[in-house]
Amino acid sequence: MPLAIDTYSPTENPVVTSENRENSLIETVAFVSSFIMFLVFFPISIFSCLVVMLEFQRAVVFRLGRLRKGGPRGPGILFILPCIDSIVTVDLRTIAFDVPPQEVLTRDSVTVTLDAVIYYRIHDPLKAVIQVENVMSSTMLLAQTTLRNVAGTKMLMELLADKEAISKAIEAILDEATDPWGVKVELVEIKDVRLPQSLQRAMAAEAEATREAKAKIVAAEGEFNASKALKQASDIIAKNPIALQLRYLQTMNTISAERNTTIIFPFPIELMDI
Repeated sequence: MPLAIDTYSPTENPVVTSENRENSLIETVAFVSSFIMFLVFFPISIFSCLVVMLEFQRAVVFRLGRLRKGGPRGPGILFILPCIDSIVTVDLRTIAFDVPPQEVLTRDSVTVTLDAVIYYRIHDPLKAVIQVENVMSSTMLLAQTTLRNVAGTKMLMELLADKEAISKAIEAILDEATDPWGVKVELVEIKDVRLPQSLQRAMAAEAEATREAKAKIVAAEGEFNASKALKQASDIIAKNPIALQLRYLQTMNTISAERNTTIIFPFPIELMDI
């Protein structure tokens, strides 16, 4: 929890408020009447005047519609007067929400669907209550438009290969835009990039064709190397006729070792020279 919230100073708040303005006669009468009502119904009224704020909560108190001096209250027990005081409770914990799937047209004219999650927290309760009507809704709508704008400037391969950098860019833009609302965007994560089925099939076919082309190249290189080795072997055998006879016997020995039903009729190699 930021300690700055507990030691809040109204002079540090850029929001224009009227808590330092002098009370009018009607406001003074209303305050006195409310206090007298509290005393008349004491101790029963004490149960409606005490409010407990948890450690992660802060209360923005309004008296007759105007902000009370001292900034946000809490944590602990707060005392409010009946009928004239109202409070708005603000949660300081980190809040996470899923950004609805967004269809984005990338820079290379490919339509993709992006899923993202945003983590944010409120660091200034006064701004979150006074400056914006609904912090979560406003942050979510801003996150949607920012996600579409940033992703629309990227190529498809950049979205697929560099999601972390895109998340950091979106986080920086959101953090700067929501700072006047008292919101701190802590993390933005792109969960998934979904491609159209037709594009997935086309990319799969392209990858398969690339693999087949590489396989053919490897096979051709193998054939080339094998032919070079056979040529070298034939040159060596041609220089010594006994080597051909030994190779012939070795082949027969290999065939017989397999214990198959192949019938071999030896053919004298000398007859080939006739």
